[in-house]
Amino acid sequence: MPAISVCREDQPPADGVGDLRADDVRYVLLTNTTSRTRRSIAGTLAEAGFPVGVECVLTAPAATADRLAGSRCLLLNSGDIREDLAGIELVDDPDDTEIVLIGGAGPELDYRALNRAFAALQGGARLVAMHRNAYWRTSEGLQLDSGAFVAGLEYAAGVRAEVLGKPAEAFFAGALAHLGVAAAEAVMVGDDIESDVLAAQRYGITGVLVHTGKAAPGAPKRGSAEPDHELDSVASLPELLSQLRQG
Repeated sequence: MPAISVCREDQPPADGVGDLRADDVRYVLLTNTTSRTRRSIAGTLAEAGFPVGVECVLTAPAATADRLAGSRCLLLNSGDIREDLAGIELVDDPDDTEIVLIGGAGPELDYRALNRAFAALQGGARLVAMHRNAYWRTSEGLQLDSGAFVAGLEYAAGVRAEVLGKPAEAFFAGALAHLGVAAAEAVMVGDDIESDVLAAQRYGITGVLVHTGKAAPGAPKRGSAEPDHELDSVASLPELLSQLRQG
């Protein structure tokens, strides 16, 4: 059974997932990371003992580039991902903006930047978010992510953002197409109950919540429904996939 796995830059999924390669399990790493390029993420995974081709790392910025090619975008994002936004024209003038594009949160999303985005939205620009994650986990603990800023711009401008990364159906569809399988034949493994697991389940993919990262003990309890399966560690994934094959 193919696996669609979440990929987090702060905790490469080397343990356990490496066993999938030995079992000839097809997989892609599906990530909302907007601070680093696909090539950088693949390099980090290789250094952690999990060599993976760039083509197997599917990111929200890469999906954004496919969706918005040819558009003039005012980008608010922490990190340099221009390499993965080929085909998008990045602009600074709100009056020349077709799309306000929100990536990941950081110091760059200050009042001046948000007010410039608000001006563009008032002028008729669309609001597009690579994701709307509430928070993410770092070595310093949970940090506020861009979902709060997206909600603020929606409220102020009276618009609704289009989301291109998880939990968007098209993002999961792209992963399934890469694997060449139907939703019922795939498993999504992630630490975000809403954007990873429940979103995948809505589209017919088996959802597995792993209790690390965002779902580690002590993290805020979120989730409007229950995952299909839960694991304490991704190291237990090969055993679960074996059970699903037999079942």
